[in-house]
Amino acid sequence: MIPLLVDKIARAVLYEGYMLYPYRPCVKNRQRWTFGGIYPRAYSQAHDGSEPWTMQTQCLLRGGPEALLEVQVRALQLVDRRVGQIDPPVAAWPATGTPSWQEVPELHLGDQLYQPWQEARERTVTLAPRSLGDLSAHSRTHRFCWPEARTLEALPAPDGTIAGVLVRQQGTVAGIVTLAAEILAPGLYRIAVHVANHTPFDPTPAPQRDAALLHALVSTHLILHVRSGAFLSSFDPPEDCRHHAAACRNQGAWPVLVGTPPQADTVLAAPIILYDYPQVAPESPGDLFDGTEIDEILTLRILTLTEEEKRAAAIDAPSAALLARAAALGRQELMGLHGTFRRPEGTAIPETFPAPPDAAALPPWDPLAPRQELQRTLAGSIELKPGDHVVLHPGGRGDIMDLALEGRTATIIAIEQDYENRIHVAVTVDDDPGRDLGAAGKIAHRFFFSVAEVEPVPAGAL
Repeated sequence: MIPLLVDKIARAVLYEGYMLYPYRPCVKNRQRWTFGGIYPRAYSQAHDGSEPWTMQTQCLLRGGPEALLEVQVRALQLVDRRVGQIDPPVAAWPATGTPSWQEVPELHLGDQLYQPWQEARERTVTLAPRSLGDLSAHSRTHRFCWPEARTLEALPAPDGTIAGVLVRQQGTVAGIVTLAAEILAPGLYRIAVHVANHTPFDPTPAPQRDAALLHALVSTHLILHVRSGAFLSSFDPPEDCRHHAAACRNQGAWPVLVGTPPQADTVLAAPIILYDYPQVAPESPGDLFDGTEIDEILTLRILTLTEEEKRAAAIDAPSAALLARAAALGRQELMGLHGTFRRPEGTAIPETFPAPPDAAALPPWDPLAPRQELQRTLAGSIELKPGDHVVLHPGGRGDIMDLALEGRTATIIAIEQDYENRIHVAVTVDDDPGRDLGAAGKIAHRFFFSVAEVEPVPAGAL
C-alpha cells in the first residue's frame, strides 16, 4: 500500500514539465520537455541513444527472505488530439457513422476555444508482491501493453448543433519491467528494477520526435515498497554499506527515501534531482506543472493573463483546473506563498529572533546565532564603514549577477563577520529602485561582497 504522502510527491514528479509557463501552446508549450522519457527502442537506437529506451534503478534493502517487495511503474502516455470543424453543423451526432469534418488549427464555439494538443493519461504498471527469497533465486519479468485507440468527441455550438469534433489518437506502448534481488551479505540485498520500451516503431520517416512520443512512456518514475524490511539511503548509506551503494547503477532515475523520517519502507526513483524525504510545501495550493518551488511567481503570472489568454491556456482538464484554482485563491492563501523559513525538521523559523541568554553557548553553525556586525573594516589602507559609497568589482565567480553589477556604485549598509571569521560587506545598489528594501534586509536587493571586491569612492566624488 503506497502511503498518501508518497503519492503526493510522485504526482508532483509525474507532472513536472507537463506544461510550461505561461501555459499557452502558442508561446512555450510547443514541445514538451518532461523528464523520464522512455522511447521505443528502434527510435532510440536510430538516434545513437540520445533519447533512452530503458530506465533502471538499483538500491540497497535490509530484510529477510520473507520480506515482500512491491513495485509500481508510473508514467504519462501522450494522446494526440486534433480539432475538426463540421460545416454545416448537424443537429445531432448520427447513431452510426460520423459526419464529415475538416481539420482546423483552432475552433471557436461561443466562449470555448478548442486547439490541437497532446493530452496525457496517467498509467500505472503494478507488479505483484514478491519475496526477497524468490527474487534472489529468479528475476521476474512483467510485460505490459497499452493498445492503440481512437475516439471522437462531439463539440456543441451555442445553438445546440454539433459544429466540431475532437479526435483523439492513442498509440501503442509496449514494454517489459524486470525485477531482481541480489544477496550481498546476510540480510542485505541489492534491488534492481529495469524498464524497457519494446514498442514496434519505424524510425525512418521524418520528423520523428512527435510520433515517437506517442509510443513513449513520459515522466516515468518508480515506487518501491517493502513489508518487513527497510531500504538504505543512497545518499548517506551506513558506513559498512557505502561500497555496495557506490556499486549501484542507476540510469535515468535516482532512488530516494520517501515518507516521514525515519521511515524507510518506501523508495521513489525519480528522473529529477530529489533528496531523501522530499516534501511538497503545505502552502502549495496544487499542481503547477513547472517545478516545485516557485508557486508564488507562477500564480501571480497566471493572474495577469487576459481573458483571451486564459481561454488559450485552458488547453485540457488539468490546465483548466489550474486556472480556476489560481483565480479562487484568497489573499491569505496568496500571502502564504510568499515564503517560509523552516528548520530541517520542518518547524517554521520566526521572522524575528529574541537574543539568546548566552550567544556564545550556541554552536557556531546554528542558523539562529546572531551575526556579528562590525562598525568598520579596512580596504587596503582605507577605512570602510556603513554609509560609505563603493564601486563593485565582483571577482572570479562570473555568474550573471556579477556581470550585471560590475562597475555599479553601491552604499554599504552593514559589515558582517561570518562563523569562519571572514568579513563581508553588505551593500545596496545606488540605482536600484528597491534599495530601501535592501536597507531593510530583504533578499534580492541586498548583496554581499568581500572587501577585495569593493573599491572605495572618495568623499565628495559622487
